[in-house]
Amino acid sequence: MIRKPIKWPNGAKCACAITFDVDADSLIHISRPKDGFDRLYPITMGRYGPTVAVPRILETYKRLGLKQSFFVPGWVVENYPETMETILEGGHEIGHHGHLHEDPTEHSASEQRYWFERALESHQRVTGQKPKGYRAPVYNVNQTVVDLLVEHDFSYDSSLMADDIPYLMKTEAGSLVELPVHWGTDDWPPFAHYSEIGYMMPVAGPSDGVKPFFEEFEAQYEAGGFWIAIWHPFLTGRLARWRQVERWLEGVLDRGDVWFASLSEIANHVRNEAQADANAVRIENLPYYDRPVSL
Repeated sequence: MIRKPIKWPNGAKCACAITFDVDADSLIHISRPKDGFDRLYPITMGRYGPTVAVPRILETYKRLGLKQSFFVPGWVVENYPETMETILEGGHEIGHHGHLHEDPTEHSASEQRYWFERALESHQRVTGQKPKGYRAPVYNVNQTVVDLLVEHDFSYDSSLMADDIPYLMKTEAGSLVELPVHWGTDDWPPFAHYSEIGYMMPVAGPSDGVKPFFEEFEAQYEAGGFWIAIWHPFLTGRLARWRQVERWLEGVLDRGDVWFASLSEIANHVRNEAQADANAVRIENLPYYDRPVSL
């Protein structure tokens, strides 16, 4: 049976969000802990994000009247406070993205708690706000992460891939809205060329690189679904690529029936729909498994 799409506000045909993971130069420090501090090329490539690309992106959002979501590691929040202030001044959301872009699944439960809560403290101290949403570094979520999100009253996660449209994840302790991602709308495959952390993608030209994202949008628009971009300022925020995005945004907004919102707004709407109609939003019950399936 084909599921009915979620009803979006004001008769919108599709819900959309362009989200940015503002990793800055955290990536080189986590990948090369001994000498990353002295590798100037990857440091400057990362710094381009908060210092050059984010202001460019924010100016576009301001001109077009968009409020969107940024996911920022706690270390980046601490080291680029002016960028965080500018994002918040524009009415945008800043979400939790680990502390130093560490992979949660490589840590014990106690280590995960330490880094998760350390990043949470950085957000609260620098921005004065507690994040409502979370995106895992490298999308790596395990049950410990879900339990931490529920414990700390997060509204949503945006790391997993079980559907094309938002769904609910329920555990015995509580629930989260999942705003699903996918590599098809992630800018790492077409644009990341970063040997220090093991990525050497053939770099696509601006129009060729962003074209698949827009094709994914058209499919979601036709289905009345949910389109989300998972981009990085130091990749898609570069000048020629962002010019392509700006032109596309102008055309999409001219349609008048597309809802661009922060992920927090979208999560709130999804939860309200689920409360109004038990069949409106699909539910995934967690944990999926409690032991290795091959033993």
